[in-house]
Amino acid sequence: MTAKLQPPKTRIQRKNTQAILDAALEVFSGQGFRGATLDEIAAEAGLSKPNLLYYFPSKEAIHVTLLTGLMTTWLDPLRELDPEGEPVEELMTYLRRKLELSRDFPRESRLFANEILQGAPRMIGALDGELRDLVEEKCAVIREWIKAGKIADLDPHHLLFSIWALTQHYADFDVQVRAVLGPGRDPLQEASSFLDELFLKILKPE
Repeated sequence: MTAKLQPPKTRIQRKNTQAILDAALEVFSGQGFRGATLDEIAAEAGLSKPNLLYYFPSKEAIHVTLLTGLMTTWLDPLRELDPEGEPVEELMTYLRRKLELSRDFPRESRLFANEILQGAPRMIGALDGELRDLVEEKCAVIREWIKAGKIADLDPHHLLFSIWALTQHYADFDVQVRAVLGPGRDPLQEASSFLDELFLKILKPE
């Protein structure tokens, strides 16, 4: 028996679905999954709670939808690491794109961080599945670059971890960064220059 095709969503259905996801992102990124309520998400979206439940059966369903979309956004720059490209430039491009994601998607970054801090109950399958497989694939590429003497001899996993940490920090700890730097400074512009200089030195082969 073939599966019954679902009719395409109407314009109002697409609009309301997006409104719910935008509202949930705002609430979840500020309060975490446990602190957020469906009533708060519905109010933020400008919908009634019964109307929200027409589109999503639970708070968890909304959260999983957001995280699934976020994983795609987060992993795309790593997927584009080209084995045939110039190694240092490929890694520097990846670093810069990760910093751009912190600039453009700070709420999404905090949503992801909150999920990880809670033990990733709704993402563990993706972390030790899709994410792990992609990281292993790209670590193999980095090892070949090291073997060919094109970049410094660094542990590929911890090289990627350091890129994640040093870029996502500017989204997840934005308040702290701005408080320490003080007014009149652009943290991400400064970070871009600093991280370029740092990683060009780190990646340079001996």
